[in-house]
Amino acid sequence: MSSQTAVPSVAEPMPHRQVLKALSGLLLVLFVAMLSGTVVSVALPQIIGALNGSQSQYTWVVTASLLTATASTPIWGKLADLFNKKLLLQISIVIFMVTSLACGFAQNTGQLIAFRAFQGLGMGALQILVQVVIAAMIPPKERGRYNGYLGAIMAVATVGGPLLGGLITDTSWLGWRWCFFIAVPFTAVAFVLLARTLHLPTVRRPDVSIDYWGATLIAAGVSVLLIWVTFVDNEFAWLSWQTAAMVGGGVLLLAVATWIETKVKEPVVPLHVIARRTPALAILASLSVGMAMFGGAVFLGQYFQIGRGYGPTAAGLLTIPMMVGVLVSSTVSGRMVSRSGRTKPYIIVGLIVLLAGFAGLSTIDHETSLVLISVYMLAVGVGVGMSMQNLVLVIQNTVPLREVGVASGAITFFRSLGGTIGVSVLGAVLANRVATSIAEGLAKAGIPVQGNAAAGGSLNIAALPEPIKEIVRAAYGDATGHIFLISAAIAVVGIIAAAFLKPARLRDTLDLTEQAARQETATKA
Repeated sequence: MSSQTAVPSVAEPMPHRQVLKALSGLLLVLFVAMLSGTVVSVALPQIIGALNGSQSQYTWVVTASLLTATASTPIWGKLADLFNKKLLLQISIVIFMVTSLACGFAQNTGQLIAFRAFQGLGMGALQILVQVVIAAMIPPKERGRYNGYLGAIMAVATVGGPLLGGLITDTSWLGWRWCFFIAVPFTAVAFVLLARTLHLPTVRRPDVSIDYWGATLIAAGVSVLLIWVTFVDNEFAWLSWQTAAMVGGGVLLLAVATWIETKVKEPVVPLHVIARRTPALAILASLSVGMAMFGGAVFLGQYFQIGRGYGPTAAGLLTIPMMVGVLVSSTVSGRMVSRSGRTKPYIIVGLIVLLAGFAGLSTIDHETSLVLISVYMLAVGVGVGMSMQNLVLVIQNTVPLREVGVASGAITFFRSLGGTIGVSVLGAVLANRVATSIAEGLAKAGIPVQGNAAAGGSLNIAALPEPIKEIVRAAYGDATGHIFLISAAIAVVGIIAAAFLKPARLRDTLDLTEQAARQETATKA
């Protein structure tokens, strides 16, 4: 398909049967991407313990992949607007497969963090390209129903991932390395399915331009700020030259990136899209959802294993209420959105429920009833399921088909950025509070601090003496609630942003009509 394909003013949607065939491969791709994160989430305490890593390294195993996924998402979204979407999806699958193998063979935490960073490139591509391809096939009003299927697959992967990761880690003849290897057969099957079922026209533009400088500066600026968050109040003080250099440098890099985005022909973050009222508010609300997705999965698994003493399999089972909430709410709300054509009521209700869940989780300690924790996790899951995909729909509904890739990339970028910042900030708060609690516990017990492990720097809990082990478990269990108090505050910001969204009906066509496009252009500010 080397010839240029003409794009009609209002594109025709695919027949339902053809959509379902293509959707089978797309859903498997999404399943693979989600599974890779959730399989590892429960196994991470065991992985970092086996590699003799610390709490900061624990956080960076997650943050590294999130950061590169976040930084690359707008580029993949832009490429999807310019090149063959199917080919890009297949390339991202290969990247993901190779890096998953590399993570499985890592010999230390440094290698694992590096390989996870490269794996994030594939994860970022899969997350955005699946949404872009679906947007190219299905009108926004009908997309709510299919988003229900997406939510269901995400929930199955999120529920099954921790269970699978726990079983793999608890099985002696497999071991934690298979938490990474397990993705390979799924990616291979997804590659074959997409080759056979996905057929999209190739739209080539002669004026192709990718803003690599903008993407690089954004990634560098965010990285510097996240590194500062990780080390501040531990390696150096809040008021210090290191803080001034890192914060000042990070802000300067982001300021230059913003300036570049206003000058280049094809910005990686489309300021003309995100500066509009509706996309800007949807992006702000997505930040809180991003923190919910990543913070819940990362730190609840650690809470159940280290703070409560459960094994990986049991920890996976204990996270089921949150995943059930995502499954049910995303499926039901998706169908209701397709029937009514309205998204705002479901987004607001979802974010309010999300706030309630976080508020509940902020009260937990190492002795809280598991029934109460399950109720709080269910609320978080319901909130994520009702708001996450509907916020994507809000933005996709306001842009023409030619900008769906870059618009979807923008909201996914900021949601992932929220998750990346959330994991880094929450991880830093948790690490500092745990270190303080362990030091106080050891002092009360009259036990001298002996090395990094005794101070809580190592997550190899099994190697600690019994009295110290109990102090460490209590410290992690009690500290976890405080990080969700921060999440609750962020959720309030999301609710306020969603409240100011303009009520709008989802369109029935794939592309904006000429009249709608003129109205959208007139209201860019």
